[in-house]
Amino acid sequence: MSRLIRNLILVASLPPLLATLPACASTPAQRGLMVFQQVCAACHGMDHVDYGDMAAFGLSPDAIRSWAADQQIPNGTDDNGDPKTRPATPADPILSPYPNEAVGRLANHGLLPPDLSRLAMTLPGGAEQIRRILLSYAPTPAGVKLDDGRYYNTALKWKHIGMPPPLQDGMLTYPDGTKATTQQMATDVSAFLNDVAHPHAAERRRVGLYVLAYLALMALLTFVLQRRIWKSRP
Repeated sequence: MSRLIRNLILVASLPPLLATLPACASTPAQRGLMVFQQVCAACHGMDHVDYGDMAAFGLSPDAIRSWAADQQIPNGTDDNGDPKTRPATPADPILSPYPNEAVGRLANHGLLPPDLSRLAMTLPGGAEQIRRILLSYAPTPAGVKLDDGRYYNTALKWKHIGMPPPLQDGMLTYPDGTKATTQQMATDVSAFLNDVAHPHAAERRRVGLYVLAYLALMALLTFVLQRRIWKSRP
């Protein structure tokens, strides 16, 4: 019975041991965070995502605090009724860079840049469609007339979009040495937005793996125990 006892002890200690294993890092999503910071954040916000949530992408607490502190968010009004702002903290959401909707529309030919928090979840086609849009800008064909502030894009059924092409080869330098081509950056930021839109997906997969491993081991020990009981019967 000593072996059985050792096995039972192993089962009891399994969850803490598994909990110490690091989560798998998503390198494309981490690079995508860099694309968002340096490109997308100039026009877009993520109202349902806090700066502190970026720790899930490997951003250090100091880097998060520094990024947040560089952003100003609304903070009521002063004694004269004028709006006040304050530096953001890690607990604040990543708001749009525009102070209000009217300013956002004024800066973008009447169109308001969409919030990116859940775009990969709500846009038909998800993250792959985001990637396709970023890579489908093309010169306007002869005979096609677009309104001011519109750009030809073959990924959309109406063939135009209000966002100018945001990506250009070599506009960023990735710390890991990956070449920042337009295709690479589109892939990376799409992966980042997909993870942002599904914030607990990795954790659910990890917990599911732990549960399956635990149940499989319990089933094995139950089978072994049953065999021992039946062998011991006269």
